[in-house]
This record gives sequence, structure tokens and C-alpha cells, in this order.
Amino acid sequence: MLDGFRHLPGYLNDADQRRLLKAVLIVIEEAPLFTPTMPRTGKPMSVRMSSCGPLGWVSDKERGYRYQATHPETGQAWPAMPGMLVELWNEIGGYPAPPQACLVNHYAPGTKLGLHRDEDEEDFSAPVVSVSLGADARFVIGGLERQHEKERITLHSGDMVVLGGAARLAYHGIDRVLPVPNGLLGEGERINLTLRRVQRAP
Repeated sequence: MLDGFRHLPGYLNDADQRRLLKAVLIVIEEAPLFTPTMPRTGKPMSVRMSSCGPLGWVSDKERGYRYQATHPETGQAWPAMPGMLVELWNEIGGYPAPPQACLVNHYAPGTKLGLHRDEDEEDFSAPVVSVSLGADARFVIGGLERQHEKERITLHSGDMVVLGGAARLAYHGIDRVLPVPNGLLGEGERINLTLRRVQRAP
């Protein structure tokens, strides 16, 4: 495992998970989930998503992966980032500037997220911090090359993951979401929140 990878099991208790989910559902109401498509091919991704904060991540056939200040379908600015997410970033991010984007990835039963690196940001010294809510998921983490050896970790609701340091550009993904009751969302339903700093800190 590369230095800088941290898995924090059960970081959020049940009450905090419910409080955070309530805030996230308000975000989704203001900025509805959409289906990004792959660059060049236009193939739809299986995970639907939204964002909050000054910037949001989007992808389409015409312009590829990028951050922008508005929702790709409504044209409206992204909702403000819930204060609880900023607090979590400050607690475990170890970076002197606030996050600028929080990706809201919604996994329905049977969806997954292929192996990838988060490399659309300007400053890789800022970590990527994520929170799991809902169903368990099989998380895959590898090295700096796609073919490097990989480890699999089951993420539970309330777990947090940090990709920083040498692990900031590690290949990672979600193999599958486990179809078991979770008490927070529907069976096999999961939300992952990914906090990112996009631009270099002033």
C-alpha cells in the first residue's frame, strides 16, 4: 500500500451519517443527479452524480473530463457545500485551503466505478477525501500504474478514505456494491462523497 493512503473505518457514527445524508439530499434536490458520459465514445457511466461547492466535476463526449461552476443540465451554479463536509476536510485533510468541489456519486444496485486516477486537479499535494454512506462497497486500490498489484477493502457506511502523499495518484475504483440492507438508504444503494481541492492554494 502506498504511503498516504488512509482508511478510517466508522469515522462517522449513525447520527452523523443521518445528518450528513439529510444535507446531501438537499444538494441533490437543488442539483439533480445526472449521468456523465465518457470522452470520445460518449458511453454513459453507470454511476449517476452531482456536486456541491464552487466547482463540480463533469464529463461528456465533446469536452471530456473537467471542472466547471455550473450544473451541465440545469445551467445553475452548484449548491453550497454543507458545513459538515468542510469540517471533515479540516479534520483529516491536512491541507491549508478549503475544498472547492464535492462530488456526489450515487450507486444503484449493480453499478461500479472502473479503475481510474483523480488527476484533473492542479495541485496534487492536496488530498482526495471521501465519505461512504449506505451500502457496503468493495474498494480497489493499486499503485501508480494500472497493472500494479491491487488490494481490496470493504467500505462500510460511515467509513472515510484519504488519498494523499504518494497515494494521491494511485489507481482505484469500486468493484461492486454489496446488495445488503444498510439502514440508511435502499438495499444496494450507496452515496460516496469525494472532497477535492481543484486549484492551487493562493
